[in-house]
Amino acid sequence: MKLTISVLIVFVLSLSALSAKSHQVSSPDGNITAIIHVNSSITWEVVKNGQRILLPSGISLKTNKVYLGDNPLLMNVEEKEASEILYPVVPLKSKSVKNEYRELNLSFQENYQLIVRAYNEGVAYRWKTNFTDQITVESEDVNFNFEKDFKIWFPEEESTFSHQERKYKYINLSEIDTSSFCSTGTLVELDNTRKVFISESALSNYPGMFLKGSNTNNYGLKGKFAGYPLETKQVSDRDVKVVKHANYLAIADGDRSFPWRVILISDHDKELVESQLIYKLSNNQKIKDTDWIRPGKVAWDWWNDLNISGVDFKSGVNTATYKYYIDFAAQYGLEYVILDEGWYHLEDVLKIKKEVDLPELLKYGKEKSVGIILWVTWKALEDQLDKAITTFSEWGVKGIKVDFMQRDDQWMVNYYERVAKKAAKHHLLVDFHGAYKPCGLSREYPNVLTYEGVYGLEQNKWTDDETPDHNLTLPFIRMVAGAMDFTPGAMINANKTDFRAVWSKPMSMGTRCHQLAMYIIYESPLQMLADNPTHYYREPECMEFLSVVPTTWDQTKVLHAKVGDYLAIARKKDNIWYLGAMTDWEARNMDINLDFLDEEEYILRIWKDGINANRNAMDFKQETKKVSRKSTLKIQLASGGGFVGILEKQ
Repeated sequence: MKLTISVLIVFVLSLSALSAKSHQVSSPDGNITAIIHVNSSITWEVVKNGQRILLPSGISLKTNKVYLGDNPLLMNVEEKEASEILYPVVPLKSKSVKNEYRELNLSFQENYQLIVRAYNEGVAYRWKTNFTDQITVESEDVNFNFEKDFKIWFPEEESTFSHQERKYKYINLSEIDTSSFCSTGTLVELDNTRKVFISESALSNYPGMFLKGSNTNNYGLKGKFAGYPLETKQVSDRDVKVVKHANYLAIADGDRSFPWRVILISDHDKELVESQLIYKLSNNQKIKDTDWIRPGKVAWDWWNDLNISGVDFKSGVNTATYKYYIDFAAQYGLEYVILDEGWYHLEDVLKIKKEVDLPELLKYGKEKSVGIILWVTWKALEDQLDKAITTFSEWGVKGIKVDFMQRDDQWMVNYYERVAKKAAKHHLLVDFHGAYKPCGLSREYPNVLTYEGVYGLEQNKWTDDETPDHNLTLPFIRMVAGAMDFTPGAMINANKTDFRAVWSKPMSMGTRCHQLAMYIIYESPLQMLADNPTHYYREPECMEFLSVVPTTWDQTKVLHAKVGDYLAIARKKDNIWYLGAMTDWEARNMDINLDFLDEEEYILRIWKDGINANRNAMDFKQETKKVSRKSTLKIQLASGGGFVGILEKQ
């Protein structure tokens, strides 16, 4: 990541300003203002264009040394403006990111600071302590109080021991009591088109934030955090539960910054999809050597249960089957193959099953320019982390998929960073599954390419509630946090009536083009092809698209957007534009204006829902036409449908 066009202006306010009870900072465009009230306690509120977004909401952080925000004595106030261009190593939405904000820094006598930033798209605050000794964080109070009983998309959790793979309950704020809680991010719908996304960024050496009902405001949300784990119990080969938490959250260096508490405010739903606020607030990059980091597409075995056919060997977790996957990846230019569960004995990540000749597969993959990524349970990896990472690198493995963490207490958050750091040292990519949402680690360690933490396509193996309606919530909520390993690519597609959950021959809900569109709409630099290579071989028209669609992007334009209903996006990579559109169970028409194109004429290749896609979800049609920036595409999306197109200059 490089920084350019950096401007920094700092103002030290006069002593008279210190006597003020309220201090504020506004976004560069002046539309959003965060107001900090300093009395016997500290509250924050947010206003946008005259509308109160947040009512005054209490914030504090209690340590064993000082209670941040309790009877504070303000000593100094500084303001600064910054404008810089960030260049992500792995660009999710764009190859450059404009990072422009105004910042308010309140310094208190008790040796701590409150830092508040205002962006054109939202606001965030964080605490900073300045002690030389270690501190214990006993509790944190963070609140988001709203003035009305607004609707919320609420990913309710049953426990902090969670994969954070939840559907979004669309309910009123008043329905959330102090015993109900959700993982973050979440989305609040105000009484106009405006929405408020709540999450966190720069999570490091600290537990992740959940949200529960407020005990002081009927329409409020309050932070909830897992206590530090004192005792754990391994209850299966992959599940390690905390059986005793401490009555504190974290033990940390006294000189540190805490995670950002973030709200993103959108006037139009498309702004949620376009936002890179979480990335902007993330900690700076910690590794210098990044040339080896190679995003790409992956032939993935687990979802399709290695259920290949038309071969003269028995399919399963064995060398012959994985060579079949490597051959498929090589034929279509896919960068990687994942060896998911079954390649090693679960108690020892370095004990390979006799059915899998891993050295031969690594050699075979190298000959065909296909890298191997290895799935591991986090605990088995942790048991010999240094040796395993070093050995994987020596073998020639390209990355690891680490699974089943299911926690975001301080210890586990630190585990993520330890894995990222060690993997980067040995040039290994990382895919975190069984994981909490992204909170900025991918900016610090760009080798962390993607996260699960999403109710994804795997659910179709055992349930019928991973639907197009749900799929159209994800880009507006979960994906706002960062890369999302939804694992698309189903070639057996069904409507509501025909769908069945089948473990070894799974299908998706919605049309074939609904699945294809996910490769443009869903952001994941390590993007899976989840279905069976046998099925892909039978679908050469689809592979014409899947073999060339990128996994990182130079530019993104959201064309049409409504949370839970529909989304159309244009993305650019290396002077080629890609169009993707998806709808929920409602069939709909869309007009796509191509005025974002250059002046030249383009050839547009289309994959669209077939005329019978409402009855047979696998029905699709290809077309090719000439278009220009003056053209308007009129597309028809079937129920649960989709559309993709590739635009290249003539």
